[in-house]
Amino acid sequence: MLFSILLALGSCLLSHATLVIKHQFSSQIQDDVGLRFVNNSGICETTPGVHQMSGYVDIGTNMSIWFWFFASRTSPETAPFTLWINGGPGCASEIGLFQENGPCTVNADGKSTTLNPFSWNSVSNMIYVDQPIGTGFSFGTDTVNSTESAAVQFWKVFQILFESGEFSQYESREFIFATESYGGHYGPAFVTYFDQQNDAIAKGTLTGVPIVVSALMVNNGWYDPLIQNLAYLDFATNAPGYGQLQSDAVLQEMNTSYFEANGCLEQEQACYDAGNSSASNAICIKADNFCVDNLFVPAVGDRDSDDLRQNSSALFPPEFYRTYLALADVKAKIGAESNYSECANAPFQLFSRTGDDARTWLPQLGALANSTLKILIWAGDADINCNWLGGHASVLAMDWYGKQRLADTPFTNMTIDGAAVAAIQNVDNFSFARVYEAGHEVPAFQPVAALEIFKQVIAMEQLHSV
Repeated sequence: MLFSILLALGSCLLSHATLVIKHQFSSQIQDDVGLRFVNNSGICETTPGVHQMSGYVDIGTNMSIWFWFFASRTSPETAPFTLWINGGPGCASEIGLFQENGPCTVNADGKSTTLNPFSWNSVSNMIYVDQPIGTGFSFGTDTVNSTESAAVQFWKVFQILFESGEFSQYESREFIFATESYGGHYGPAFVTYFDQQNDAIAKGTLTGVPIVVSALMVNNGWYDPLIQNLAYLDFATNAPGYGQLQSDAVLQEMNTSYFEANGCLEQEQACYDAGNSSASNAICIKADNFCVDNLFVPAVGDRDSDDLRQNSSALFPPEFYRTYLALADVKAKIGAESNYSECANAPFQLFSRTGDDARTWLPQLGALANSTLKILIWAGDADINCNWLGGHASVLAMDWYGKQRLADTPFTNMTIDGAAVAAIQNVDNFSFARVYEAGHEVPAFQPVAALEIFKQVIAMEQLHSV
C-alpha cells in the first residue's frame, strides 16, 4: 500500500517536473555552446499528446538564442520541419507564433489562450526562433550588425540544434524556411549561407551538419530597396483594389524625392555601387534615411503601415499576447530568463549603423530561384510597408532562367471552395501570390488561405485552387 502511494506521488511529481525542470545538452564539437530547454510546458499548445519544447540555444559565453518548438499535430514522425522567423531587424518570432500561424491565440484577458485550428503545426513540426540576440526572449552579448553576420550566427544555432539528440531526427526532414518582412533579407541570405556551408562540409574543409533547405517562403518581404522605394510612390498613387492613398500634392512631392538629383534613386544606386567597401556604411545609411523620410513616411500618412484599411491606432492583430508573456508563471513554465521585447531597439540600431536596410538581396534570391529551389513570394495586398507591388516588381527584376516566363504569365485567381483568396503566378518551382484583403501579417488576416498555401508549398505543388 505504501509503495502504491509513493508510486502515485512519484508520478504526480514527474508530471509537474516536466513543466519546470530544465534539460541541458552540451556540444561535443564546439566550446561554450549547448541547449537548455523545458519539455511540455502546457503553454499555448494544449492539444493532447502534442510535444513542445522551449528554451535557449547557447551559442557562446553570455549569448543565448530563444527557441520555441511545437511538434506537428498530425504524423510528427514524418511531418516536415518548418522554421519561422520574423523580421525587424529585432522583431521577435512570437509575433508569428501568437498573431499569425502558431498553435494558439491569446484572449482579451491576457491570461488565457484559445487553440488555433489553422495553426501551421497542424501539418508540420514548427520552430520559432528569436534572432539576433536582444530580440524577444533572447539575451546576452549582441554582435550582429548586418544580414551577413546574422546568417553566420544563425547557422551556428542550427548546428547546435541538429547536433543535439532532441533535434537530430529532423536533419533529414523536408526543411521549410518561412519568414516575413525583413525576411526578404534574411531568407535569401541565410539559405545562401547554409548552401555555402554545406558545400564546405561536403568538400571536407568544414566539420558540421548539412542544413538543406527544401523550400523558402517570404511574405511581404523587403528584398530590393531601390525597386521597393519606388513602389511606395506607385502604391500610394493606386493601391490595386483600394485606390489612391495620398493627395496629388503628396504624390508629386514623392515623385520629386525619388527622381530628383541626389534623390532616393541616385542615393540607393550609390549604396549598391559602394558594395561592401569601407565607405558603404555611410552612403547606405544616408540613402536609407532619405528614402524612409521622403517615400515611406508620406506613402503611409495617417494610415497603419501594415494595413491601409486601419489608421495608425490599428487594433488588429491584437497585442494581448504581450501581456500574457509578461506573466511570471508563464515565463517560469516555458523557461524564459529575460523580459520579452517584441521589436527591440538595440539590435535594430546595430543594423542601422551599417545601412543594412538599404542593401539588396535580390541577386541571391534570383540565384536560389535559378537553382530550382521551391520558393513562394507572397504578400497581403493591404500592406503598405512591404507592399505587393514592390515585391512583385522585385521578382520580375530577378535574374534567373524563368524571368521572361514569369513576366509573360498572367495572374489567375486561386480559389478555396469557389471564393477567390489570391492572385497567383507559377513558373516551375517558383510562385508569387497577392493575397486578397490581408495586411502585413498574412496568416493573421487570412488564416484559412495561409494554411492552404502552406500545405501546397510543403507538398511541393504549384499554387492552385481547391
